[in-house]
Amino acid sequence: VYRSIDPNVVVKPPFQFIGATLGNSKLSMQTDNGQMGMPSNVCCVVVEYLGGGTLKTYLIKNHTRKLTFGIVIQLALDLARGLSYLHSKKIVHRDVKTENMLLDKTRTLKIADFGVARIEAQNPSDMTGETGTLGYMAPEVLNGNPYNRKCDVYSFGICLWEVYCCDMPYPDLSFAEVTSAVVRQNLRPEMPRCCPSSLANVMKRCWDADPDKRPEMDEVVAMLEAIDPSKGRGMIPDNQRQSCLRKICWI
Repeated sequence: VYRSIDPNVVVKPPFQFIGATLGNSKLSMQTDNGQMGMPSNVCCVVVEYLGGGTLKTYLIKNHTRKLTFGIVIQLALDLARGLSYLHSKKIVHRDVKTENMLLDKTRTLKIADFGVARIEAQNPSDMTGETGTLGYMAPEVLNGNPYNRKCDVYSFGICLWEVYCCDMPYPDLSFAEVTSAVVRQNLRPEMPRCCPSSLANVMKRCWDADPDKRPEMDEVVAMLEAIDPSKGRGMIPDNQRQSCLRKICWI
């Protein structure tokens, strides 16, 4: 009974391979009598097709020329609103990164890959385990300490930096170096000189080492909505850059 009703226990369905064949217009499977067909009692999840690919791929394509400030704010708001909704339902994604964000053909961002998401536990000590992707993981998660939805807020801050810069955080460091420096030396991506202070403030608040000092995602949405895209500037393109970024910084 516990395995059937607990939202944080993964129960493998008897037809777990269905997802791999959803791309086939003639979906069928072998039944108990050996015949091929589509059982009437099988449930399938049909999701929207997002032809724009991952946010990571989009940022790589724009690595040299960068994004306009308006696009940065639009993408940031899409992600922030999505996470705010998840948190309102007590869901912690736990692997917020640009590879797990998908775009449709109009560049609207949607959150994907809920493989390690779970319902937030009332007792933070029940939310342990180094879950996520290095570079985006909050210090408390890297340390194996109890954590809550604020780990998503931290990851959002890293994603926001990545969207603005169209670059990878900590590109010159190994996984071990990132883990050690983030936890012990308060390492964070360097803030570009050309980044508007209003946006930089959002990043810094989100990746604060103290989870209690990080804003809730609904507050992040409000901060982003208060930014006028017409009064900011995007990252300086690589061929025009004048010391906009050095490397990384400890704060």
